[in-house]
Amino acid sequence: MSASWSDRLAARLYAAATGAEARAYGLRERRVAVGDATLAVLDGGPRDAPVVVLLHGYSADRVVWVRFARHLLRDHRVVVPELAGHGASGFAAGADYSAAAQADRVATLLDRLGVERAHVAGNSMGGFVAATLAVAHPQRVRSLLLSDAVGVASPEPSDAELELRAGRNPFLLDDVDDFADFYAMTMARPPFLPAFLRSAVATHHVSRRDQLEEIFAGFHGVGTLDDRLPEITVPTLVMWGDQDRLVHVSTARTWADGVPGAEIVVYPGIGHMPMLEVPRRSAADYRAFLERVNASGLRTGTGARSPAPRAAVLRRAAGSPGRSRTYVASPDSKSGGPCRQTNRG
Repeated sequence: MSASWSDRLAARLYAAATGAEARAYGLRERRVAVGDATLAVLDGGPRDAPVVVLLHGYSADRVVWVRFARHLLRDHRVVVPELAGHGASGFAAGADYSAAAQADRVATLLDRLGVERAHVAGNSMGGFVAATLAVAHPQRVRSLLLSDAVGVASPEPSDAELELRAGRNPFLLDDVDDFADFYAMTMARPPFLPAFLRSAVATHHVSRRDQLEEIFAGFHGVGTLDDRLPEITVPTLVMWGDQDRLVHVSTARTWADGVPGAEIVVYPGIGHMPMLEVPRRSAADYRAFLERVNASGLRTGTGARSPAPRAAVLRRAAGSPGRSRTYVASPDSKSGGPCRQTNRG
């Protein structure tokens, strides 16, 4: 479908606004060749600080991490790539869009940036890529944040999974009029977006239907990690919104039960993208996790230690080594802590 002049104008305004916001936080765009693709990357923070890599999900782009990233930039170098097939990194028909291929590209990106090891965070498909990176390239990953991640079996089906079972992929839209229902599935508390900008986003999404279909076929159900979770030996935080309609919150238990010692934080009333719905709160919880990783006596990839996080450190749940630790964010918590903990085997 062809975009109207108003949608084209709105798309330019959206790109300008999101780019300006990223620059205001100290993130700068660069292009990095990683073999079969050239990735558009946001990069900011002290160059000698511990490195955090943030990976977006399917059909999304780096914008979803920007407001989360701002809370890390004081004492971390933050790298936010757009994965192959997405955003300004562009789509190439016939490319390999599996999680394994995307993980290999991320490893090459680290090589190009001169980064030996990094804390790696991923949302949805990006979580699948992050976990695959930890399995395939364990020496490159210092810790994992898996937010509403696909890549393992879900004990209970989400709304999206039920639609897939009925033969309809909710991501693949033929008409912009269908976008509102899809958008409502992605977040329970979406940030404000004016109607004319949302219209431009809808038009762009629908225009990419064939591309998104190819990307989906490349990663969905391909190289899943259920049987390989014990191979993930780095500290891992599983983060989820309990109103996630794309990947059911029960999936968090699959990750946490499979990854030794994993922790969980669950946000009541939040959907598929906590880092975008509650960026300050989720970033504070992530900073607290990184502080616990550093306090464990294990060193970061750069040999530096992060100062104490601004938000209160989550209370540690009692339990034997290897047992998952679950934290449930208090509904009235606005800055990431403290959270109510529960002990679950």
